[in-house]
Amino acid sequence: MTIPAAPPAAAEREWAVALFRKSVLKQAKFRRIVELLDDPVGKSNLDIGADNGVISYLLRQRGGQWRSADLDDRAVASIRQLVGDEVYRLDGAATPFDDRSFDQVVIVDYLEHIPDDRAFARELERILRPGGTVIVNVPHLQPGSRLNRFRHRIGLTDEWHGHLRPGYSLASLQETLGPRFRMDGAVTYSRFGSEVVDTALNGLYEVMRKRKGAASSSKGTVVTQSDLRQHRTQFRMLSLLYPALRLTASVDRLLPWQAGHKLIVRAVLT
Repeated sequence: MTIPAAPPAAAEREWAVALFRKSVLKQAKFRRIVELLDDPVGKSNLDIGADNGVISYLLRQRGGQWRSADLDDRAVASIRQLVGDEVYRLDGAATPFDDRSFDQVVIVDYLEHIPDDRAFARELERILRPGGTVIVNVPHLQPGSRLNRFRHRIGLTDEWHGHLRPGYSLASLQETLGPRFRMDGAVTYSRFGSEVVDTALNGLYEVMRKRKGAASSSKGTVVTQSDLRQHRTQFRMLSLLYPALRLTASVDRLLPWQAGHKLIVRAVLT
């Protein structure tokens, strides 16, 4: 069910856009989404799982009709703060939308959080129009990753992220989506450098959250406007460190043969 909201003021969006500009991973994620996205103008579009809402906001800036949804109450509230109306709270595989409601659905870090991902794929078949597209961003399954083992040792486990499964290979994602979806493009991104940065920032955020006794999210790190107010000094430090973080992430360019830790695909409903 959606709750009407007043149109957000520009000042309420500035914090999220500023934070986005200091996030190497979020920028990389959004670039990959846009590369696979059809022009949304004149189309009915849906984004699901867009973290604190900045992806939802940036997608709506591209035109077209958009609705947004997520699992986590804090994430839903943050998305609504940025984009206003047409924001929905989901509970797993079911959605409140009518049959054939959308031309395009963007799913960001969602499948790994729900118990029945295949039932959700059947729901996508129901709400998409024939020929409609779905863009899905998920963790890329890498069972031999030493970096993943390190993250688990410092507490950044799948459970901490709210993941019910560690990720997907291209084959397992195709199997999950089912035979009615035809893969139309796929890429991995976020190699070693980007993941080192992400691990350091998640670890730092978790330390800050515990010290402040702040509420946790069922989706790992969801930074809201209230978090920024509580941790102004730390986020100013992040701004100062951003050039170094970006340089660390640029190590990815030296590893073109390495599969990324994130997988994003585009599929067409046949």
